[in-house]
Amino acid sequence: MQTLLKKISVGILVIATTASFSAQKIDAKAKSILDAVASNYKSKNNVYFKFIYGTGTGKNVTKTEPGIFYSAKDQYKLKIMGTEQIFDGNKIYNISAEDQEITVAKPTGNEQMFSPLNYIEEYKKGYHVKYVGKLNVNGVNADYIKLTPTTDNGIKEVKLFVNGPKKQLVKIEQYSKDNNVSVIAIQDYRENQKLSNTMFTFNKDNYKNYFVTEL
Repeated sequence: MQTLLKKISVGILVIATTASFSAQKIDAKAKSILDAVASNYKSKNNVYFKFIYGTGTGKNVTKTEPGIFYSAKDQYKLKIMGTEQIFDGNKIYNISAEDQEITVAKPTGNEQMFSPLNYIEEYKKGYHVKYVGKLNVNGVNADYIKLTPTTDNGIKEVKLFVNGPKKQLVKIEQYSKDNNVSVIAIQDYRENQKLSNTMFTFNKDNYKNYFVTEL
């Protein structure tokens, strides 16, 4: 379970971890859309969404898992397959109910929070950005934007699909050079909800029988 969670929270976010100062080509329409989405997310006190995380090879997704995600500013909580990840703004807690194991670590330069902002802002670092056009995605007439690395970072391309009128991300597809594909399809998006004060707090008293590893 920890491996799966790492793939979701870190592996698929390579887009947010590789900086490059090579000459970029960023078309104005794509930039305008992504900047509007980023501003929209930042203006909210908190956001919540369900998502489907899919993996496969080529263009075929062969395995999917549902998950839920909460975030408020620089804190978040992610749940998928009985595994939970909490970032309280300081440390990341990976909690596996199946293994009764918890790992605790401070984020490094190679670990970015699982957030839509990773995709809609980090295009500024090492990616050519192109507006492709409109495409129907899960019933939404979405704006299709393609990101192509300016240097070799293991990624072939990333496709972002945006609900323009709502300024929300609908779907992310990441294709790697080793022929793997990772997909996040966002569902049931909500914002500015009344959340518990302990939503992003880790309480070790709730996990007395768990083995805890500090990294």
